Amino acid sequence: MANRNLKEILFNKRMLACVVLGFSSGLPLYLLFQLLPAWLRSEGIDLKTIAVFALIQLPYTWKFIWAPLMDRYNLIAPMGRRRSWMLLTQISLFITICAYGFFNPQLNITSIAVVSTLVALFSASQDIVIDAFRREILSDEELGLGNSIHVNAYRVSGLVPGALALILSDHLPWSSVFWIVALFMIPGMLMTIFAKEPHRAEAPKSLKASVIEPFTEFINRAGIKHALLVLLFILLYKLGDSMATALATPFYIDMGFSNTDIGTIVKGSGLVMQILGGFIGGIWMVKVGINRGLWVFGMVQLVTILGFAWLAHAGPFETIGTIERGMLAVVIGGEALGVGLGTVAYVAYMARETNPAYTATQLALFTSLSAVPRSIFNALTGGMVEALGWEMFFYVCTFLAIPGMLLLFKVAPWNSKTKLVDA
Repeated sequence: MANRNLKEILFNKRMLACVVLGFSSGLPLYLLFQLLPAWLRSEGIDLKTIAVFALIQLPYTWKFIWAPLMDRYNLIAPMGRRRSWMLLTQISLFITICAYGFFNPQLNITSIAVVSTLVALFSASQDIVIDAFRREILSDEELGLGNSIHVNAYRVSGLVPGALALILSDHLPWSSVFWIVALFMIPGMLMTIFAKEPHRAEAPKSLKASVIEPFTEFINRAGIKHALLVLLFILLYKLGDSMATALATPFYIDMGFSNTDIGTIVKGSGLVMQILGGFIGGIWMVKVGINRGLWVFGMVQLVTILGFAWLAHAGPFETIGTIERGMLAVVIGGEALGVGLGTVAYVAYMARETNPAYTATQLALFTSLSAVPRSIFNALTGGMVEALGWEMFFYVCTFLAIPGMLLLFKVAPWNSKTKLVDA
């Protein structure tokens, strides 16, 4: 970045692609773990059923299995490997999101589960190819900034299902809400159609090579012990934070807040602090590196979980006034700042552990592991809340954040100096 003007790096078509595709990547995920629980809870579905819906997100944890297919094959020759897979997954997401509008949770819960599983499958597949596309269009010099922009755009997309849709649900039928949300997939489709196909990485020569080589390279690079520690760290670093926010929207509802409160206060405050955290995180890593970022930001993530326990201790509220809304804004703002900080360092760490020759499949493996808490452990949260209560549940989540921090001694020592990505 020192060799080029920051303005020149920031304002170009590649960064615009990071913005639009980051938004397209985040939208279906936020729909699944923010809008879907709110819809089901509002329609009288119990917490255990809502929590079990976390299992529909399993495709995010297994996407490395079919990532080699997306690396190897080109579906539409004129468009190229990356753009053809992106367009297919985006069209599929548009159709399945619209499909929610035809079902009633009280009568069609099984059908909703099937549609949700398809949304997760197409969303995870879109993530695979967008990650590869982003890695290939960005130069090594642009990679850090491009990933930061992608993460922030990803977060901004949460405004649609997590804020706009919730506000609209107080005024429109849920069917109309889901159809409006689906329309926000169109910008990503247009970007895919008009973008240029990258040619930085050649397709693997065979399906066998696309399956085997990314994994053998990762294991052989620093030994199997280090490889296992890296994978365990990726699994555990955000476990506590992920479980704490798994039922966030039902938690706010149970505390007495309306959908409009959640849409305006929670999502507005959270978004600003997440974006702020992303930019602070980017600046911090430029100055002191990824390792120290993981330490500092991980501690922020851990401490801010306790804010939820504080809010649970004070609630539920019989009436919602300025004080209660202020408490909510402080808690969510603090937690969102921690998430924004931690995610930038977390994504940068995964990129650093990736060999550019096998980016798509290795990143799919890493991001699949990072999704395990969200798709498997989070399914336990409904039963935990009913057994422990909200306050004790958040104390348990704080404790679960500790093991990932301890692994930093092995995978990212404080005084170790490492580059963002090895070219």
